[in-house]
Amino acid sequence: MSFFSIDRLSVIFGGLRAVSNVSLQLGEGEIHGVIGPNGAGKTSLINAVSGLVPIAGGTIRLDGVPVHALPPHRRAEVGIGRTFQHGELFPDQTVVANVMTGGYAHRKSSLLQDLLGTPAKAAAERQARREAENVLDAFGLLPLSDALVGDLPFGTIKKIDLARALVARPRVLMLDEPTSGMNETEAQEVIAACRRIAGELRVTLLVIEHNMRVIMGLAHTIHVLDHGEKIAEGTPEQVQRNPLVIEAYLGHGSASHA
Repeated sequence: MSFFSIDRLSVIFGGLRAVSNVSLQLGEGEIHGVIGPNGAGKTSLINAVSGLVPIAGGTIRLDGVPVHALPPHRRAEVGIGRTFQHGELFPDQTVVANVMTGGYAHRKSSLLQDLLGTPAKAAAERQARREAENVLDAFGLLPLSDALVGDLPFGTIKKIDLARALVARPRVLMLDEPTSGMNETEAQEVIAACRRIAGELRVTLLVIEHNMRVIMGLAHTIHVLDHGEKIAEGTPEQVQRNPLVIEAYLGHGSASHA
């Protein structure tokens, strides 16, 4: 049995089948990539897994336990995390405050204690800040802790979004184009961070990425979507040689251009 499994998942908007009977099997600590042309259903897939859009059919299991009926916040609590393509942060808040929001499900104080301003609230806030600062330090972002997110470049915001997701202590983390808007140095830093996350923390990563060089060098397994269906799966080398992938996504030329 796979650590995390998606079985025959479908998503329908109106009469449009955005995702059609897609199945993925992910092991603990593995890095899986999802690629495909625009409109292939990649973001719809992770929106469905995270609970942001309803599914029309299929199952999602973590450690063999069905989670597809859980609301989004409960999926996050059991360990299914994600980042967003455009970094959905609070621009008028500091970097550390944004990252601290990722740990809300693990907060030690109750709502009543927070409202009353009890010592438990103060202790919980100190602990939350320490956890956020530890993650920021791992990304080299600690000096920006008190900067406003709205004043920062897009590439940095993407790294902050990833840091916030990690504070939630996910077991499965879905990344929607984690290196978009980044320069080469920033992209390489994120690639290295992803490898550490999977290797040291044993977090399973499901990564959507348009940069073929990035995803082919990062993922253990690549899944290819086209018109909502999975048309190929395999190692980066196998996918690059697959005629269906070359036709649907990489063009009619050699897959070595990926």
